[in-house]
Amino acid sequence: MSKTRKIEVLDRSVTLYQHQREDFISLTDIARYRDAERGDYIIQNWMRTRNTIEFLGIWEQLNNPGFNSIEFDGIRDQAGLNSFSLTPKRWIAKTGAVGIVSKTGRYGGTYAHKDIAFEFASWISVEFKLYLIKEFQRLKDVEQAELGWDIKRNLAKINYRIHTDAIKANLIPPELTKKQVGLVYASEADVLNMALFGKTAKDWRAANPGKKGNIRDEANAAQLVCLVNLENLNALFINEGLKQPERLAKLNRIAIGQMELLTDESGVKRLERK
Repeated sequence: MSKTRKIEVLDRSVTLYQHQREDFISLTDIARYRDAERGDYIIQNWMRTRNTIEFLGIWEQLNNPGFNSIEFDGIRDQAGLNSFSLTPKRWIAKTGAVGIVSKTGRYGGTYAHKDIAFEFASWISVEFKLYLIKEFQRLKDVEQAELGWDIKRNLAKINYRIHTDAIKANLIPPELTKKQVGLVYASEADVLNMALFGKTAKDWRAANPGKKGNIRDEANAAQLVCLVNLENLNALFINEGLKQPERLAKLNRIAIGQMELLTDESGVKRLERK
């Protein structure tokens, strides 16, 4: 079971996981809100009703090309009878349903696609359903924020590699020592610092002796976006053979323009030409 998560709903722990890139929620955990000892019995009672069978069938027809409609018709005809009973495993085996799954092991139990889980939660308790939706959405918001952070972090890593590869291929002769190579990289990093912040890393440290980190740790979101773009452009300019002073002037002009687009005012110092 991949990417299992838990949320707390009215003091009940509800397990979620991603199945075939869709969010599934534990019906077993939801059922425990009604009866902590007989969760399976609660789910079977829900599946006995004709309204539930109609809902499950329509969901499968909309989302599952392999759904066995003939078997479904037979189950629907029996739904509501006193003698009718249906378990999740029998529903899956008979119809090829994909909206409900049964799991064994540590996180075992009956799980359902979020659409179905919310419907089940309505049958259990309207209050529980509302809190479930609220907590589920809160979790998705957190996941989206984490995803955004991962994308930014990976993009920064990719751009850093593009930038350093361009420096290595075009600016570092093979006979330089590791220390000399480091100076070249630092020099090019300061080209970006000067273009955007108007100062080198050394200048920033001298002006901020009590602060940890470096000049880029103090950058805001707009500056970080601009910095990523400048890294790409500097790599391109290096590959094109532009000298450092010319690259610095071009990057500074670009930084001013981009920061004006990203913020109300650029805040980037225009460097004086020498």
